[in-house]
Amino acid sequence: MSANAANPVTKRANPLSKFPFWAQIVTGLVLGVLLGWLARDQEIGWLKTTLEQIGDIFVQLLKLAVAPLVFFAILVSITNLRKVNNAARLATQTLIWFMITSLIAVAIGLAIGLITNPGAGTGLTPQDGQLPKKEGSWLDFLTGIIPENVITPFTELNVLQIVFMAAVAGIAALKLGEKARPILTLSESVLELLQKALWWVIRLAPIGTVGLIGYAIADYGWNLIGKYATFTADVYIGCALVLFGVYPLLLATVAKVNPVQFFKGAWPAIQLAFVSRSSVGAMPVTQKVTERLGVPKEYTSFAVPFGATTKMDGCAAIYPALAAIFIAQIFDVQLGVSDYLLIAFVSVVGSAATAGLTGATVMLTLTLSTLGLPLEGVGLLMAIDPILDMMRTATNVAGQALVPVIVAAREKILDHDAYNSASSSPVDEYDVREAEQKVLAPAAA
Repeated sequence: MSANAANPVTKRANPLSKFPFWAQIVTGLVLGVLLGWLARDQEIGWLKTTLEQIGDIFVQLLKLAVAPLVFFAILVSITNLRKVNNAARLATQTLIWFMITSLIAVAIGLAIGLITNPGAGTGLTPQDGQLPKKEGSWLDFLTGIIPENVITPFTELNVLQIVFMAAVAGIAALKLGEKARPILTLSESVLELLQKALWWVIRLAPIGTVGLIGYAIADYGWNLIGKYATFTADVYIGCALVLFGVYPLLLATVAKVNPVQFFKGAWPAIQLAFVSRSSVGAMPVTQKVTERLGVPKEYTSFAVPFGATTKMDGCAAIYPALAAIFIAQIFDVQLGVSDYLLIAFVSVVGSAATAGLTGATVMLTLTLSTLGLPLEGVGLLMAIDPILDMMRTATNVAGQALVPVIVAAREKILDHDAYNSASSSPVDEYDVREAEQKVLAPAAA
């Protein structure tokens, strides 16, 4: 038998293989900025419309898979916990570290806001604000978890209700044992199918970047962005401090691993999150990079989907803290120590309200209503939200990969060899090489 016949894995020529995916994303960013500036400066209406449609189609394709992806990912992840020793301990540790990192993030957001006064000197007034179309409250948050029927959450994309139904189904499957095996097999197959389809959408991210960034520049312009310069800088600086300060410190001191290696391995998920602005949309990539960082697949399949719907250091911690201070200053409302403690409480406990979708309006309205601040303040930030959301989501996803690494390291189930050898190559290329290694391993033995 020839060597080629013994090895079923064959490399296919890919014209883009010599052009790294991260470089494609950067090219899309640059091209989007240039086209957006051209459309606005020259008042080219058709170009602005085209950019908007390209961005909308990309986001819509991501959202198309969100509902079934979340349902089957949560269901399968809960049932996979039966394969892990000390599953309850791992789940508890995961939740605790989600809360710890969120508390640190909101503290950084509050500190930056108090130092920089982002609402001062903007020229904005309360009259510039408007009530948001979608609001969040504690009552809605608590009562809204349970759906009225099994169809509406999928048609209206209510991720929190989908998570609830998936959790109930997963726990019921665990209780049924072998009787639920056919359903679990089907669920795992459907999840694989959805993830494969989502890979095709993810490959379109460079094109989607052109539309999303280009339309943002064409629609908002540099003058509007200038009014929010301090607030925008605060969000980016706060996220950067968490992303490149807090996370590396936790990796070095708690997990006792090389922080640089973490970012090297997690980079494909972080860059996709920056572009797509969707933690759920990036979830399959986040799960793959977390696995190749040495976290056991059985635990990763629980921790990452759980984090994609509840772990939001950018959207649910840094951003609402800064936004509350910004809006209070615009509306001339004085915040006290008790208000800052409330912001921290809402950020740590109410993160699930963001549910991993683009934007953080629900979480912000939940924070404002808890503090008694005018909800019209949300309207002040809607124009700038897409630009802020890129950095927020990148921080979210980095945190969703970070916590499983920390917990796995503390529980001594982290594969340090895999962690230290993780590369920054796109996940699909990594999977091909991994398959090659599995096929060649017996021959080498």
